[in-house]
Order: sequence, then structure tokens, then C-alpha cells
Amino acid sequence: MGSLAAAVMMCGGAQATTEAEQAVTAAEHQWLKSEQTNNMQLLAPLLADRIVDTTDEGKVLKGKDAVIADGKSVTWTSAEYADLTVTVFGHTAVANGTFIGKGTAAGKPLESRVRFTDIWVKMAKGEWLCVASQDSPIKM
Repeated sequence: MGSLAAAVMMCGGAQATTEAEQAVTAAEHQWLKSEQTNNMQLLAPLLADRIVDTTDEGKVLKGKDAVIADGKSVTWTSAEYADLTVTVFGHTAVANGTFIGKGTAAGKPLESRVRFTDIWVKMAKGEWLCVASQDSPIKM
């Protein structure tokens, strides 16, 4: 009976991980949609109030308002992810992939290809929020 209970717990743990991976993947796709539609209202509920975001230029943005303001400063005409993966460690998840986008910033053309890493935490109410993000430019 002990090994049956262990097997049930292992299956339950795998299911929880799968659900967590799906939830964080869905959140990442909502983030992408916010960029594709230039609608930062889609992004706001995904960010922790005290998020820390390091841009591909090395600028450190502290807090949800700063990240949202930075997002509003760019208008994307195309945006997509390549090779998105999510790895879950209990109540923490690491998402990484490649963002490829074209648009304008401050009236100038912008072409972006970055490797990103986002850190997500499952909060007390069960929602996953991004607490940290890091972009590294990829030479084109």
C-alpha cells in the first residue's frame, strides 16, 4: 500500500507540474499578445508589483509601472517567440526563449532579437506572476 500511495503522489506531482507549465506558458503567450497588439493592459496583470526587468540595453527597470511604461514606448509591427520553454521548481518557474520583433521606438525603426529569461512565482492566491525578467541581445 505504501508504494501505491507513492505512485499516486508521483502522478499527482507530475500533473501539478504540467498544470504549472501550462499556466506559465499561457502567461508568456499573453505577454507576447500584449506586444503583438501594443496593449500593455494585457501585460499588467502578469507582473508582480516589485518586478525587476533588465533590458537588452542593460537598463534595470524596477516595478510594474516602469515595465509597463517601457512597453508603451515601443510599437511592434511584428512580434513572435521561438523555442519557448518553461521549467517548474515548486512554486517558481523559469521561462526562456527567443523574442523576435520589428517596430518603432522614439520614431526610429527597431529590430529586436533577444534571448529572454523570465522568473515566475506562484502567489498565495494561486496566480503566477513574473518577478524578474532579463533580455540578452542576439547578434543578427
